[in-house]
Amino acid sequence: MDTIAEDTRLPVDIDAQPLVQAAAAMRPMLRDYHAKIEREQRLPKALFEQLHAAGFYRMVIPRALGGLQVDPLTYLRVVELLAEGVGSVGWNLANNSIGQLVTLGLPDEGVQEIHGQGTPSVIAGTAVQGGGQAVPAEGGYRVNGHWTFGSGCQESSWMLGSFQILDNEGQPRRRPDGGSLYWRGVFPRAEAMVVPGSWDVAGLRGTGSFDWTVKDVFLPERRTCPHVGVPLDNQWSRWPGITYALPSQCWVGPHHSAVITGIARAGIDALIALAVEKTPRGRDFRLCDSPQVQEAVGRADATLDSGRVYRSAMITELWNTIAAGGETTLRQRARCRLASTHAADSAREAMDLMYRLGGSTSFKRESRLAECWRDLHVVGQTVTVGPEWYPIGGRALLGLDPGTRLR
Repeated sequence: MDTIAEDTRLPVDIDAQPLVQAAAAMRPMLRDYHAKIEREQRLPKALFEQLHAAGFYRMVIPRALGGLQVDPLTYLRVVELLAEGVGSVGWNLANNSIGQLVTLGLPDEGVQEIHGQGTPSVIAGTAVQGGGQAVPAEGGYRVNGHWTFGSGCQESSWMLGSFQILDNEGQPRRRPDGGSLYWRGVFPRAEAMVVPGSWDVAGLRGTGSFDWTVKDVFLPERRTCPHVGVPLDNQWSRWPGITYALPSQCWVGPHHSAVITGIARAGIDALIALAVEKTPRGRDFRLCDSPQVQEAVGRADATLDSGRVYRSAMITELWNTIAAGGETTLRQRARCRLASTHAADSAREAMDLMYRLGGSTSFKRESRLAECWRDLHVVGQTVTVGPEWYPIGGRALLGLDPGTRLR
């Protein structure tokens, strides 16, 4: 593999990047929108336009298509900071970027239709297999489907979903290995119907992750690409630059991991602010004067940042391997996914410490600690950072077959 000439070095100081600084500066403003985001279960138009103007919807798009083509550490830090402000905003931006990466694997005509219009294309939906069925038609497919987790569907321009292809007898077509044959398709938002009331949840209400359907929609072949059974398979690698030569493990898993570590940081900050002001009932000292609280804050900070550092280190290792002209190993990819899951679990541990020490304030619905705890535990339930990644990674480290998810 030839050494890639451009973008060979990661930024030394991620927080000094203009895009990252823009995200950091936006956090106070996000708090002003929080109640409206939660109530309406979507990003308000004014906020959406500001996120557009800041470039957050162009982060992973190639420069050749008018995007910013950022490295994964810059992308993750932006997501993390936005999630510190409002968890739902970080989540939707994280998912949008993964959807955009998937669409870079479409045929050239499809890429140009979605990304060649001069404005960022907002992608909602899911890259996970299942939800739809299709029959071949001239120039494409006719698709029916019902998908869950359409995060950002209220403000999106396109919807991403996976479907099975049926044969003439209405049976799913099979791959050579006997498995079901799935493809991914991208539908105009106007062709999708959102299922009202399907996102009634404890946290991340503002993501608007409603179910959505299409009924007998014609999907042209230019807006389809194969789904080979893993979250992403680098079908975008034809685009120049290390960003697009990286394995999917640098993106999928880390993207949700960054949301949860951002929320946990907000949770630590919320406990610190509360501890300075609160005198617990029946006590004559502030919460911050308690040695137990002091230890918990120190422990939470160290726990959270240890997970974040491990995650960054593994992504950097894979980046440097590609930059030097090498191929990433199964062990490296396994450790990258392990680092993402570990960072998420570290965030959960830190948040639970803060929630416990907040006392009765923590369970008041309007408190920042309650908000962070709810949002964080919803993120923590996603399969991308689930506990199953520990045995998958462990099998790879033991020299056993970990399955297809670490290709």
